[in-house]
Amino acid sequence: MSNNPIGIFDSGIGGTSIFKEIHALLPNENCIYLADSVNAPYGNKSKEEIVELSVKNTEFLINKGSKIIVVACNTATTNAIDFLRENYNIPFIGIEPAIKPAALNTKTKAIGILATKGTLSSQLFHKTTDLYASGIKVIEQVGEGIVPLIESGKVDSGQMQLLLERYLKPMLEQNIDFLVLGCTHYPYLIPMLSKMLPSEVEIIDSGLAVAKQTQSVLASNDLLNSSVSKPRIKLFSNGDVSVLDTILNSKFDVSYLNF
Repeated sequence: MSNNPIGIFDSGIGGTSIFKEIHALLPNENCIYLADSVNAPYGNKSKEEIVELSVKNTEFLINKGSKIIVVACNTATTNAIDFLRENYNIPFIGIEPAIKPAALNTKTKAIGILATKGTLSSQLFHKTTDLYASGIKVIEQVGEGIVPLIESGKVDSGQMQLLLERYLKPMLEQNIDFLVLGCTHYPYLIPMLSKMLPSEVEIIDSGLAVAKQTQSVLASNDLLNSSVSKPRIKLFSNGDVSVLDTILNSKFDVSYLNF
């Protein structure tokens, strides 16, 4: 069982930001990644739709022999992970915006959260915010339109810059010193965001924390792969595989999946 792959899914290519952190931390582990790009973004779908898609993705990864599943999607985590944990006998790792470190370290007492509508409206998000950000101004911004641009390979486009300028303006006006990225697609925007934000604004995403949590859960379940042979890495997309291949610099085996 320890040689079985880590299964990872997202509503498209964004979760590859999580996959890359996991692969860097756990280079011996076999991995299967599923990009449900046809249904991206999940952020504007109903909870019922998100659960249904998450179940479909989970069953695909289980059928591929996954020993653990990383829900590399903030929206799927906040809306579906409780259902998945109740209905499948396999460990699940979820993703949620890194509000805690931002709230604990802010000096201006104002932090910005850029996320999907599905994440910002979820019970888990509000529970986390209430727990850690009491007395802190949290400026929430739905990143409408960002995921479709990333999914179509337009990360560095003029359209993207205009969108980000509009979304960042109210946050900067309220003197944020942390910007929390609440969607796994968004780390691909860090180069552009770094140029647009003042140097005193720190960008936080959840990638490394998720990789460390995956390592911890594998270790506690005696599921770490002890093999030193070259890992088997397989990525599937039901969308344009060329975008996934490009964003990963053609380093891995990417296949189209009619799913």
